[in-house]
Amino acid sequence: MKARYKYRIYPNHIQITRINQLFGCCRYVWNQSLAHCNQLYADSHKKPSYVDLTKQFITQAKRELVWLKEVASTPLQQSLKDLDQAYKNFFNSCTGKPKGIKVKPP
Repeated sequence: MKARYKYRIYPNHIQITRINQLFGCCRYVWNQSLAHCNQLYADSHKKPSYVDLTKQFITQAKRELVWLKEVASTPLQQSLKDLDQAYKNFFNSCTGKPKGIKVKPP
């Protein structure tokens, strides 16, 4: 059994600004990488790996975009991992692979 905790936070104005900035950067990385994946799939029916996406949309983008350097890289990496998992789930559903163990009636 896994425990779950629910926390309520009361951020001040500076923290709200930083949180909004972080969410905006994650949204930017997600949208840019999704557009790149869709374009690559439309052109060559290939999906880029997580490592390729990380190099292009985090490492290289932080060199070019100053405002992307201001946030931590961990949430940006997690957004790319979520995108990679979403693509894997999509392709597995297209091939008919089961999502989990087979449930039999008792």
